[in-house]
Amino acid sequence: MMAKQRVLVKFSGEALAGESGYGVDTSILKFIAEEIKQLIDSGIEVGVVIGGGNIIRGVTAAKDGIIKRTSGDYMGMLATVINAVAMQEALEYLGMRVRVQSAIKMEQICETFIVRRAIRHLEKGRIVIFAAGTGNPFFTTDTAATLRAIEIGADMIIKATKVDGVYDKDPNKYSDAKKLPTLSYDEALADNIKVMDDTSIALAKENKLPIVVCDMFKKGNLLAIMQGDYEKCSIVK
Repeated sequence: MMAKQRVLVKFSGEALAGESGYGVDTSILKFIAEEIKQLIDSGIEVGVVIGGGNIIRGVTAAKDGIIKRTSGDYMGMLATVINAVAMQEALEYLGMRVRVQSAIKMEQICETFIVRRAIRHLEKGRIVIFAAGTGNPFFTTDTAATLRAIEIGADMIIKATKVDGVYDKDPNKYSDAKKLPTLSYDEALADNIKVMDDTSIALAKENKLPIVVCDMFKKGNLLAIMQGDYEKCSIVK
């Protein structure tokens, strides 16, 4: 019998906005929910982290100095809670059992993050969406995703983005950009390669947590990765 697999999937908030670039596009929510359902139907335990860039980014909110960076970051954390609740609804719409756990207490909306409770939910086949980042300013949702992945003992973190992997330079700007199918943590920390922020990569390196970067809009991609097919993505390990 195969050992139970556990994964944390990180989605960017911007991707939820769709063409409008702002807010939540329910058709995208439904697509993501269908992709996650494939994992659940295959017996894989799933944790989720969603960014908040479709609503507000702390760095952007604080750029002119009127809003302090700490307040801007807390505003960004609240944005991730909005996205988490939206994702919970989409997953439940498809018949899955879901819990949202927030790093900031808000009992009327969701549970407070407790790692043992999160693991218990996962063991019972529930999806756990981790909201409000790490609960601390100056840390990105990438770092929060890596931290939660390590805390729940995930086999890997999948960063589902708008590109199909990691490139040696921005593929949207340079036509000669080369895709890197596999790279080391140290290579991922190079200035020209933006996989995740440096703190999250360093944390993954220290805990030997593989990072897989894939295109979230490729149907069946998440399940293929969990089944060992890394053809349409890049892996950092």
